[in-house]
Amino acid sequence: MCSTLVFPLCQNGKAVVRILSVVFIAVMFLTYGGANAYIAFRLYQWLKLLFPQMTPAIFACIFALIASSVILGFLPIPSGIKRTISWISAYWMGIYVYLLIFCIAADCVVLLGSLIRIIQGPLPQSVMFFRGLAAVLLTAGVVSYGIFNANQIKIVKYDIALDNKAPQKAMQIVLISDLHLGAVNSERNLEKVVRCVNSLKPDIVCIAGDVFNGDINALKNPSKAMDLFLEIEAVHGVYASLGNHDGGKTYDEMVRFLSQCNIKLLNDEYEIIDGRLILLGRIDPSPIGGFGGRVRADIAGILSGTEIDSAIETESGIETYLPVVVMDHNPANTGQYGSDVDVVLSGHTHRGQVFPGSLITRAMFSVDYGYRQKTADSPHIVVTSGAGTWGTPLRVGSSSEVVSIVLHGRK
Repeated sequence: MCSTLVFPLCQNGKAVVRILSVVFIAVMFLTYGGANAYIAFRLYQWLKLLFPQMTPAIFACIFALIASSVILGFLPIPSGIKRTISWISAYWMGIYVYLLIFCIAADCVVLLGSLIRIIQGPLPQSVMFFRGLAAVLLTAGVVSYGIFNANQIKIVKYDIALDNKAPQKAMQIVLISDLHLGAVNSERNLEKVVRCVNSLKPDIVCIAGDVFNGDINALKNPSKAMDLFLEIEAVHGVYASLGNHDGGKTYDEMVRFLSQCNIKLLNDEYEIIDGRLILLGRIDPSPIGGFGGRVRADIAGILSGTEIDSAIETESGIETYLPVVVMDHNPANTGQYGSDVDVVLSGHTHRGQVFPGSLITRAMFSVDYGYRQKTADSPHIVVTSGAGTWGTPLRVGSSSEVVSIVLHGRK
């Protein structure tokens, strides 16, 4: 009886999810299409004043091809063509955001001018020209700055004093995350990141997720990236945890790649570092494409030793007199940790990456960037804006960074 009732309920639930997914995708497409139509219309009005012979059909075709690159990149097409389309779509997304913002802003200025009778209707061509010129020049300026800024690696430092479980002597952790290898400019950026890491002479390097951009085959030169990782100099090694972009059909290849780079992947596992601290790496709970069947374990079970991988030598559970440092990619998970964890290292947010994205991440996460300790018994939380970029290779209102964290006892 129960099974006959549960089965249709499950089926109905799945149907509702499918319908909601279709509706969501449709709304996204309509919103993106409508915004692009608005931008195209404003650009055409401006360009027509500069090039009177330009035909709307040619302009519409060129604009539509560029705007649709965001969708075309998901089609099963040859890798060379796909890489070119992905490159166009990555830059277009940054241009699109700021063209939309500045076109709306320019229209608001014109509307205000009309309301207070500074601009008389019908709209003069000179006003139409300068409205378009302002939007284009402002977009070009912000996008150019964003590209330049994304390629500058900033070093950020935090000094954390632990009361009861400080390491025997100060330990420097260098934190990086969100390299997104395979994204535009990611491999070129990796060289700068490694140089910054080595300049800090770390005891240990932690990579808190999103090493890859969803597909290891997107890397142009995997062997060069591997060589760069092997150049990292850390006294006690390099460790990584998985982010939401580190899964999918090439998950196994990603794991092998990290192993060949001498990067130890901690999948809900821990490592005792030099007898001075315990480093625990968490699996992200929302992987894109999955982690080869792996699912996130319960933190209480890991800390008590009941769900520790059998390959780890100790079976007695974590030695709680040592400080516990957790790599957990998404800072939305930090609420899961209490006084049994001392430090949580996260990334994921990119600090919004491009303004006004920072306003969104600040609203979504209790800590979207920087350092925080809620109470004296709470863990110290460090959220980095990441060393790379996702989507568009721009940073406006955020920085690409490498983080140095020094753990010590209170003086």
